Order: sequence, then C-alpha cells, then structure tokens
Amino acid sequence: MILLGMFGGPEIIIIAVVILLLFGGKKLPELMKGLGKGIRDFKDATSGNDMKKEFDDVKKEVRNAGEGMSKANDAAKSLGKPLRKK
Repeated sequence: MILLGMFGGPEIIIIAVVILLLFGGKKLPELMKGLGKGIRDFKDATSGNDMKKEFDDVKKEVRNAGEGMSKANDAAKSLGKPLRKK
C-alpha cells in the first residue's frame, strides 16, 4: 500500500490507459481475473488454509473408507464369510 501512496490521480489514470492499450479491452477482464485468483491462492498458501483443507479432505476420505469396509464386512457376514474377525 505504500507504493500507491506515491502515485496521484493523474499517474494512475496514465498507467490504466497504458495497460488498456497494451492488453486491449477484451483481454483486460481475463487478466484481472487471473491476477485476483493468483493473489487469492498466494494468500491461502501463506495463511495455511490450503494445508488445513487438504488435511480435512484426507480425514474425510479415511472415514469414508472405514465406513465402506464396515458395509463390505456386514455384507460378507450376511453371506457367512466375514472379511475380518473381531
């Protein structure tokens, strides 16, 4: 934010016009969308949100796998051949 303090209104308008001329009106929304996504990804990576989400996803997968094993074992028991003995 310190960098923005160095620029006044006219400088920002000149920079915006130069960017518009370089990238064109059609490419500018795509460029801004990509920039926003990159900043968001960087923020998430530095704050640790990605790691927590990944950990939660793995935990959920393990829980689902355990439930699947229980269901398979119950089905096998009904056939008289349990998958594992307790």
